[in-house]
Amino acid sequence: MARLPRLVLPGQAHVLIQRGLPGQPVFVDADDRADFLRVLIEAAEVEQVGLHAFALLVSEVQLLATPVQAQGLARLVQAVGRRYVSAYNRRHRRAGTLWSGRFRCAVVEPGPFRLAALQWVDGAGGPGPSALTSAPHRLGSAPHPGLVDPPEYWALGNTPFEREAVYRRLLDQGLSPSLSASVRRAAMGGWALGSDGFVTQAGLTAQRPMRPRPRGRPRGRI
Repeated sequence: MARLPRLVLPGQAHVLIQRGLPGQPVFVDADDRADFLRVLIEAAEVEQVGLHAFALLVSEVQLLATPVQAQGLARLVQAVGRRYVSAYNRRHRRAGTLWSGRFRCAVVEPGPFRLAALQWVDGAGGPGPSALTSAPHRLGSAPHPGLVDPPEYWALGNTPFEREAVYRRLLDQGLSPSLSASVRRAAMGGWALGSDGFVTQAGLTAQRPMRPRPRGRPRGRI
């Protein structure tokens, strides 16, 4: 089966996943993560990509971002890859790429699905030194000027304190296993994440399937 073209809709949020090579860490320490984040913020500004959330895991990067142009996400990933990988290789005395194939992404419907995607990225990795996420930005402990809070976050309360408190409860509760799996499955498959109506409209816009086809042979006519 031929690989579907990557689905990117300008002006819509996308969950993006970039995985490292098997057995190869993408980030060894806090300095690596700081370097990556600096390059990411700078490239997002240049490529006109609104960066909502990030999760820098040991062997994977997760983002929630909204591009102004259809090629914005690809240019963002390319710019970050060129600068970060070369610096990483010099620092750790290695050569070659860090990434396992192309980045994957899913367009996300505004509203509850976009809020769920925000929680999914901010809640990735859990507590501990093995991950750096943008959750502290929305919890008031580490505001980051390079991040753009989506409307769904602003709707959580009328004051910063209210928004932070509600969002903390959401992160503590976590997404249901089925919804969390749906976010990752959509991103890895290049599908749309949203209601039936949103998925249908996205399919008409992109002129390609938005969900995986049912397994097995199609039923014959009776």
